[in-house]
Amino acid sequence: MESIGLLAIVTCILLTAAISRRIKGTIFTLPMIYTVLGILLGSLFLDLFPLLLEGGVVELISKLTLVIVLATDASRIDVQGIFRDHNLPMRLLAIGLPLTMIFGTIAAVLIFTDLNVWEAVVLGVILSPTDASLGQSVVSNPKVPLRVRQALNIESGLNDGIALPFLLLAISVAQSELIYHRPAQFIVSVGIQIGIGIVVGLVLGYLGVKYVRWGATSGWMSRNFQKITSLALILFVYGLADLVGGNGFIAAFCLGLASRNVAGEKESENLYDFAEAELTVFMLLTFILFGAVVVPPAVRAIDLNIVFYAILSLTIVRLIPVAISLVGTKIQPVTTLFLGWFGPRGIASILYIFIVLEAENISGSNLIYNVVVVTVLLSIFVHGFTAAPGAAYYGKLMTKFAEEDHHHIERKEVPEMPLRVHH
Repeated sequence: MESIGLLAIVTCILLTAAISRRIKGTIFTLPMIYTVLGILLGSLFLDLFPLLLEGGVVELISKLTLVIVLATDASRIDVQGIFRDHNLPMRLLAIGLPLTMIFGTIAAVLIFTDLNVWEAVVLGVILSPTDASLGQSVVSNPKVPLRVRQALNIESGLNDGIALPFLLLAISVAQSELIYHRPAQFIVSVGIQIGIGIVVGLVLGYLGVKYVRWGATSGWMSRNFQKITSLALILFVYGLADLVGGNGFIAAFCLGLASRNVAGEKESENLYDFAEAELTVFMLLTFILFGAVVVPPAVRAIDLNIVFYAILSLTIVRLIPVAISLVGTKIQPVTTLFLGWFGPRGIASILYIFIVLEAENISGSNLIYNVVVVTVLLSIFVHGFTAAPGAAYYGKLMTKFAEEDHHHIERKEVPEMPLRVHH
C-alpha cells in the first residue's frame, strides 16, 4: 500500500508536468490540480494513502515545507526598499493584517460558540496570511500594473512570518487558560522563544551568507553546493534555535530576512534560486497530502457554520481591512477591490494547522482544523478560477484609465522583487 501511494504521488507529478506550461494563464492552477488529485487518491475515494494525519511523515513534510517557505519568502523581500518605494504593501501589512486578525476573531466568536475567545484568536490569525501564488496570474500578468502586483507579492512574502508570533502567543494563552490560568507566564515564555529565534536567525543568517560568499569568491565551493548550503543553513538554524530554547520557525524567517537585508541581494539569491525547483516539490507534495490526508476529516465534519465562516473569511474579513488600510492612497475603488479579493489562503494556513494540532489542551482544535481546511479548500478553487480572468479584466481597465490619465497612481514606477516560486 505504501508503494502504491508513493507511485501515485510520482504519477501525479509526471502527469501534471506535461501540462504545467499549457495551463499558465488559464483558470486552472497547479495547486488546484494537485489538491483534486490528492482528494481522488485519499480516503474519500481510492484510499491509496495509508498515512494518518497524526503520522510522523505528514508532520515531517509539513515542518520542512513551513521552514523553507518562511526562509525563502523572507529572502525575496528588501525591507528598506518597502519603506522607501512600496507604501501599498506597508499599509496592507501594518493596518490590513492586524485588522484581518481582529475581524476573523470577531466572526469566529459570533459564529462558533464552542470556541473560547483565545481559540477564536487562533483561528483568526491562522487565516490572516495570504498566498499570492495560488493566483499566480495576478502577480505575473504584465497588464496588471507592477505596483499592484508587487503589493500582493510583498504582502504574501511577509505576512506569514509576521502572523506567526501572534499565532504562537494566541496558542500559549489558549493553553494557559485551560491548564494553569496564568496567561502572563505563558506569554513571557513564548516571548522568550520568539526573541531567541529572532537572534539566532539574524546572527546565523548573516554569518551563513558570509560563509557562502566566501565559498563562491574563493572558488572552493561549487555553484550547486552554494544552493545546497543554503538549504542546510535553513535546517541548521531551525534545529539550533529549537535546541537553545527558541522558536525554529521564527529563526528560519529571520534567516531569510538577514540574507536579503543584512548580507545583500546577491547573497540571498541562493535561497530563492533553491526555491525554483526543490521547494516546488515540497509545496506540491503539501497540496497532494492536503487533498489526500488533511481534507477528508474536515469534509466529513463540515456544516453550514463552517461554510459560512469560510465565505466570510474570504470576503468581508479580508475586504474591509484592505479598504480601511488603503484610505488616503488615492487608488481607484476597483484596485481596492482587486487587492482585497486576491488574498488567497494557502500554504501558510495549511501548515499552521499542524502547529495547533501539536499544542496540548486546546479543546477547540478540531473545530479550528475543520474551519481552516474548508476555508483553504474553497480559496484554492475560487481564487484559482478567478485569477486569470480577473487579472485580464483588471489589466484592461487599468489600460483604459491610463489612456485617460497618464499620471494614474497605480502606474507609479516601483522596483520589482522576486515572486514566490511558480506553481
